[in-house]
Amino acid sequence: MVAEVIINRTAKKLNRTFDYKIPKNLEDIIIVGSKVLVPFGKGGKLEEGFVVGIKEKSEYEIKEISKLEDNLTENQICLARWMAKRYFCNVSDCIKLMLTPGTRNKDKEKRIRDKKINCVFLKKDIEEIEFEIETKKIKSEKQKKILNFIKDNEGATIPEIEMFTDCSRAIVNTLIKNGYLEIVDKKIDRDPLAYKQMSKTSNLELTEEQEQAYKKVEQAIISKENKSFLLYGITGSRKNRDIYTINSKSIKYRKNSYIISPWNLTYSTNDR
Repeated sequence: MVAEVIINRTAKKLNRTFDYKIPKNLEDIIIVGSKVLVPFGKGGKLEEGFVVGIKEKSEYEIKEISKLEDNLTENQICLARWMAKRYFCNVSDCIKLMLTPGTRNKDKEKRIRDKKINCVFLKKDIEEIEFEIETKKIKSEKQKKILNFIKDNEGATIPEIEMFTDCSRAIVNTLIKNGYLEIVDKKIDRDPLAYKQMSKTSNLELTEEQEQAYKKVEQAIISKENKSFLLYGITGSRKNRDIYTINSKSIKYRKNSYIISPWNLTYSTNDR
């Protein structure tokens, strides 16, 4: 079996299908809408593609699909093809609109990585460095200044060294090249609340109607009844306050609660 694959690229010349052989073990799994990895180009680099058609054979000498990633539906592929024709764009661009955000390979590469900074440490023993300074093997005053600074401040960053020694990065690089210093990557924890003062809040007070709704849910929690509740209220009625109180009670009794916001059930009235 042969799959007709659209490569996930934006280039206009790639806005067509390429034939790939479906491996025997995937013949019953790959369908129209499957997201696959295929070798593409002279180097055979794996590229993301989408199966938009399946046929018995190809008139070309073709490569084999490397991996099955995920599946869309045939209706989604049909919609993407219609959109591409209607709005004069690539089929692959329209298919991307059908994908769950964050599931594309390129999206995964862009995810937040650990933040790291370059820290400078002594690579040679301090006794050896001091001996070389005394014997004038190290003659540059600026190099001596940097080495003395690092001796007392190991782990300093290059910008800190430049600021406190009034020496350039080039001198640091020379000391690294000559084996006196080394750079070590240090992971920095991301804490958006590190410099914020957090004050303790008081318990939220419920209105009479909110209290009535809360009591019904509380009774179900206490009596260990598995029930579902629809919290209904107009915009601005502070439904979030009820949700917070219910969650707090669930935690107290070591129970799980699931909050589902049915946006499709909400409506607003506008007098115009």
